[in-house]
Amino acid sequence: MDVQAPQRGERSFDALRLLSFERHYTRYAEGAVLVTQGETRVLCTATVEEKIPAFLRGTDQGWITAEYAMLPRSTDRRTQRAVRSGISGRSAEIQRLIGRALRRAVDLKGLGPRTITIDCDVLQADGGTRVASVNGGYVALVDALRVLRDGGAFGALPLLSCISAVSAGIIGGAVRLDLDSEEDRAASVDFNVVADHADRFVEVQGTGEEAPFSRAETDRIFDLCLKGCREIRERQTAALEFTAAERSTLVF
Repeated sequence: MDVQAPQRGERSFDALRLLSFERHYTRYAEGAVLVTQGETRVLCTATVEEKIPAFLRGTDQGWITAEYAMLPRSTDRRTQRAVRSGISGRSAEIQRLIGRALRRAVDLKGLGPRTITIDCDVLQADGGTRVASVNGGYVALVDALRVLRDGGAFGALPLLSCISAVSAGIIGGAVRLDLDSEEDRAASVDFNVVADHADRFVEVQGTGEEAPFSRAETDRIFDLCLKGCREIRERQTAALEFTAAERSTLVF
């Protein structure tokens, strides 16, 4: 599903960039989604394994985890592959964020003793790769749950929420939503916000790298991010094409 929005230079301060989710993008993964957010493109694949981490052994609880990587020419210069350079601190921090966010979407007891790994590979980076990974990762996760359900692992989808994420920042004293890389570089303050279906915060990351920010500015950023997350959530659920039977079992 493609949703058009004005692009950089034409967007209003509270408008999202173009956003699309192309499901079933690859053949083998239980969930595979190409998410496009502006000029950022991330391939999110969900893999189901009938095992759980050691710290969960002896429980009936499942687990959701994530890995994140920038492909070598996803930016204007070549990035070393992690197999040669080792995972960077930035990538480790981002994949932990994605995993934490997506675990909030699922009843892990209902998932059962299995692991779903969400791999987020950045094909092209133009700002907001972590929030795009959360948004596309959620869609891939739901498709993987459908595969499990159709295989008899459980009845209704063990979904507790829809999880969405967006960035915002302060540029020239004005708050702006869904920053691309040029805007991110110009921002004196930038935030990444993850929210659930009830407008509750799942994760907030914010910094005033160039200048401190006030409580009033923070409130404006949060209001703008929640508005963006609501719009993204609508597009996620539309892309997933929930059936009437599925909707009847969802709590959101």
